[in-house]
Amino acid sequence: MRLRDGTLIAIVAAAVALAGARNYAGSWNDGSHLAAAESLVDRGTFIIDESIFVTAPEAHSPYPPSDEVLARGGTRDRVYVNGHFYSDKPPVVSLLLAGIYAVLQRGFGLHAAADPQRFCRWLTLGSSGVAYVIAVWSIHAIGVRLGLSRRRRVALAASFAASTLALAYSRTVNQHELLLAVASLLFLVLSRISASPSSARGTWLAAGALAGLAYALDLGAGPLLCAFALGLVWYRARRIGPVVLFILAAAPPIALHHGITWAIGGTLRPLNSVPAFLQWPGSPFDVSNATGVLHHSLGSFIVYAAAVLFGKRGFVLHNLPLLLLVPGIAAVWRRKTTERPEIAAALCWCLGTWLVYSLFSNNYSGGAVSVRWFVPLLAPAYVMLAVLLREERERAGEFAFLSGVGALLAAVAWWRGPWTLNMLPLYWPIVATGLVGWIALRRRVNGRIAADHGDRNFAS
Repeated sequence: MRLRDGTLIAIVAAAVALAGARNYAGSWNDGSHLAAAESLVDRGTFIIDESIFVTAPEAHSPYPPSDEVLARGGTRDRVYVNGHFYSDKPPVVSLLLAGIYAVLQRGFGLHAAADPQRFCRWLTLGSSGVAYVIAVWSIHAIGVRLGLSRRRRVALAASFAASTLALAYSRTVNQHELLLAVASLLFLVLSRISASPSSARGTWLAAGALAGLAYALDLGAGPLLCAFALGLVWYRARRIGPVVLFILAAAPPIALHHGITWAIGGTLRPLNSVPAFLQWPGSPFDVSNATGVLHHSLGSFIVYAAAVLFGKRGFVLHNLPLLLLVPGIAAVWRRKTTERPEIAAALCWCLGTWLVYSLFSNNYSGGAVSVRWFVPLLAPAYVMLAVLLREERERAGEFAFLSGVGALLAAVAWWRGPWTLNMLPLYWPIVATGLVGWIALRRRVNGRIAADHGDRNFAS
């Protein structure tokens, strides 16, 4: 029996995730996530004081021995509330990870303190690994939904899987890969609503549940995605019933998030945005570098906002196929395709998330490859790329070239892993190759298009 393209793509993505999953925590970030999961299952609390990812024991350490800072001090992505330490990550992410750990513990006897390597590897596979597979499969399915040819939708999924930072972030536990999967699924559901505004009740509920989960996974990007998805549902349905279903499905994860943060810290804000919770001996964060605090003058905001996209940590330059959207968005918008409302929602989410993090951060997301907060934006970006490739078929060569060069950079990022304080090796030579080659190729393609238009005008 011949397997379908989507199934084959999912199998290949699963093999990649399996090969890349790390068996240790490589940063404060994943250490904080794993500390909360361990504490919830083994001690029944969000308090992480006794977690091996905080105390960092010499025997059975969950950190690489080569990293003395981690091995000695444990994760510092934590907040101090009422005499105890808590993870500073969204609590719903902690609950999801704890659910995976609980299943592994009951089914296979896994215990984090006794075997931290297996614990880290299996929670990475169960979270970021599965999320990577879902995201890659969803992008292929979106290509099918948008009417791309078989060759182009496979190329779209392959580019997403191998030429972007989705690959590197699949190697370790992080909320950004999870949100990438949720956003990819949500845009797939929204594309189905676009094709059939009279969709069944389950479609509206699915859209709401995914949007609510997105809200709870990231308090910067998630609420914006939830809001734009709700607006799109209202625009497509033009009826109150689907909107009510959407809101009812979105409410539980949103309420769960705020209920937990209120129970822990008596606040509706993210815990790591409350200055008082960052004041503990050895804390690396305060109001000068905490995310969620307005940091910039007008001039520094402009420089920082440009740098997070196109600087040495720039998100676009770490995902070279996205360069095609810089001139391509306007061209697609002018065509007034049936997906124009979805493109508007995708673009608004990208711009809104970029503005929020540009205004309320100044640390480029810390020790991570590029800007980790923007990894979920790969989903709407590839939705827009799918429409562009369908409407402007002559851009396929440019897309293939940028994806090929981008795969070199993605491979370097995968090898290094998502957590690093340094620029990727060969970053500027690879980026320069991509930029120079793409500009030359684009000029040639534009020249051919202009010649074809001239021939048609002459013939007419």
